[in-house]
Amino acid sequence: MSTKRNFYEVLGVTKTASKDEIKKAFHKLAHKYHPDKSSGNPEKFKEASEAYSVLSDDKKRSEYDSYGRVFTDGAPGGGGFNAQSANFDFSQFQDAFQGGFGFDMGDVFGDFFGGSSRAARRGRDISIDLEVSFKESVFGTRRRVLLAKIAQCETCHGTGAAPGSAMETCKHCGGAGKVHETNNSIFGSITTVQPCRHCHGTGKIPKERCQTCRGEGVYRKQEEVEVVVPVGIEGGEMIRLSGMGEALSGGAPGDLYVKIHVTSDPRFKKEGANLVTDLSVKLSDALLGADYKVATLDGDEPLTIPQGISHGELIRIKGRGVPQGRGKRGDLFVRIKITLPQKISRSAKNLIEKLREEGI
Repeated sequence: MSTKRNFYEVLGVTKTASKDEIKKAFHKLAHKYHPDKSSGNPEKFKEASEAYSVLSDDKKRSEYDSYGRVFTDGAPGGGGFNAQSANFDFSQFQDAFQGGFGFDMGDVFGDFFGGSSRAARRGRDISIDLEVSFKESVFGTRRRVLLAKIAQCETCHGTGAAPGSAMETCKHCGGAGKVHETNNSIFGSITTVQPCRHCHGTGKIPKERCQTCRGEGVYRKQEEVEVVVPVGIEGGEMIRLSGMGEALSGGAPGDLYVKIHVTSDPRFKKEGANLVTDLSVKLSDALLGADYKVATLDGDEPLTIPQGISHGELIRIKGRGVPQGRGKRGDLFVRIKITLPQKISRSAKNLIEKLREEGI
């Protein structure tokens, strides 16, 4: 065993560190340096593993603290970690990844050597962007979009078999749907269980392959998908369509995520369940009152401007806002913008002078 570096220094802990502190330190370094990561460092990973194998064992730690080395089978210099052994036992690391870290050893070493054994096979999730008008975002709408994706074969319905052809037990995995693969690593021989690539984990293969998908059960095609845009959706929100992503032989399909982009409408601003719009009114109409037409999402509607209304005052039109369910809707608020003339005639100026004299 190498003693070039102190094991406590390797894990970054003090000599009085508890077992939990040692576990946590090793967990952090294992994830940082594991060989399968692009930024991994096999030597440092091995060094951290070697340190943990000693410091996590009470007897070995006591020997190391007393003599600076570990005695194996009565001989000094033996190591608690043997990377050259034919079968490396992960059980000594089990405690480091259980009890307080939220996952077990299988998850961590699954990341190191090709994926977690517990992960369900499923197709790839895909995402698209969908633009809707302001009115469509308020009232909701339905859109049909054309996607190019890997989908289930319509000829064989995903079985990979030609129409009328029977299925038989996969000869490569014996019907188990899984195969054992052995790879050499810094730990020695590592055996993993993988889905059989010939039957895609189903344990069955067709006697005669489907000509449409060449026996794969899936193929790339264009597919039309209906997207239901709900009432009152906001720009940037995502709609998830479960099972509408890409298909996978022997697994569940992924999901489709639709990101909504709402085009602005210069006439309206949404404030919760209500809408706000501006209406320009002449000064004389603001003083004397008048009838106008105002734009709503339901079309133009008549609006009576009361006499003496102020600039910026709001007039409410009930039930012309955002639908709220059960037949209820928010309101539309019309903000009055009184426009002043840029030029006035002499007669108009005289009239305004009279208004001033009367204190108006």
